[in-house]
Amino acid sequence: MPGGVNSNVRLTAPRRFFARAQGAYLWDVDGNDYVDYLLGQGPAFLGHAEPRVNEAVAAASRLGMVFGAQHPLEIEAAELFCETVGWPEMVRFAVSGTEAVQAALRLARATTGRNVIVHFDGQYHGWLDNVLVSGDGNFRAVARTIGQDPNAFSDALVLPWNDIAALSDAFAAHGEEIACVVAEPMMCNAGAILPDEGFLEMLREVCDRSGAILIFDEVISGFRLAAGGAAETFGVRPDLATYGKALAGGWPVAAIAGRSDLMERFGAGDVVHAGTFNGSTMACAAVIATLQLLRDDPPYERIAVHGTALIAGMLELAETHGIPLQVQGLPCAFHASLSDQPAAIRTLDDLLATDQAAYARLAATLADHGVWVAGRGIWYVSAAHGPSELDMALARIDAAFEAVASAEGAGKARV
Repeated sequence: MPGGVNSNVRLTAPRRFFARAQGAYLWDVDGNDYVDYLLGQGPAFLGHAEPRVNEAVAAASRLGMVFGAQHPLEIEAAELFCETVGWPEMVRFAVSGTEAVQAALRLARATTGRNVIVHFDGQYHGWLDNVLVSGDGNFRAVARTIGQDPNAFSDALVLPWNDIAALSDAFAAHGEEIACVVAEPMMCNAGAILPDEGFLEMLREVCDRSGAILIFDEVISGFRLAAGGAAETFGVRPDLATYGKALAGGWPVAAIAGRSDLMERFGAGDVVHAGTFNGSTMACAAVIATLQLLRDDPPYERIAVHGTALIAGMLELAETHGIPLQVQGLPCAFHASLSDQPAAIRTLDDLLATDQAAYARLAATLADHGVWVAGRGIWYVSAAHGPSELDMALARIDAAFEAVASAEGAGKARV
């Protein structure tokens, strides 16, 4: 395997090989256990290997996996999805968030007859050429990897997040060309940056005024922030939204959902969305079991309690050990960083001003002490994290912080 991994996101992670996972824990091949706050990059929102989800998937797969036709579980999953999220009128299931975003973009272009897509710098909508872009400071898109086709993002405008003036300027100059705005309503992937008050409302307003489609990329935030996702949390309803990660208890399932007048273009056949494994029995069984669990035993309050206590404990320990830690976001998904001049992170530039290399080293030290987190700073809390996991995590964080502080004091390392 190139680089020893199957996703480039894992290239910079500490080299651990895991044998199993259950609930809020991972075990490596040497038998060491870790309290897990990465959750497989987010999908294990209910905890790893949730028994009721796995049992539902196993039962469904024994009856057949893909039929090349419809089956009753698809109907049950679709109805339960729309009822749970609240605002969508129709849903289509897919396999990955990346492809769900592509379907939403195609639908927006087909509906509006326009090609320009508005992105926000630092947000992530998959690894394909037309969306893996950064901004050059003048709204133009630039590639984030060599090998990208520059023609694929020639119609992209990339704006700074939370910048209402830039948003207004972009629509004033290009409003009649803009097919859609695609946005993580909360920048979960980088910085856990919440929208400023009024920013999502402004997105909704400029899209309505220009006839552009508003797409929320809720692959990370969907079902994590609330059962109704960002629309419920922030009170702004998009035209289309994409989902994944927490949707199916760790199983590879994604969805595109939205207004029926838009979604029916797929059903009419003039806008193509396809996939052999879309709506497989396993996928639909996982969606049904996960959403039933989220509805019958909502975990949001206890996740908030755990995340709030974890953040407070981390900050207290950091102060004790002289580590310049700052944390922001929500208890279910927050971002930790290191900075000698702490300030609120509102944009990608604010995030880049923190000491990211130092934080990556700190994350590696946390892994050495049995706490598994992302080197880029995001922490996820699951329904499986309880009081015992909190106590264990804080004890291990304390030991990791002590190791860093001791090494610095001896002149052996720098956070």
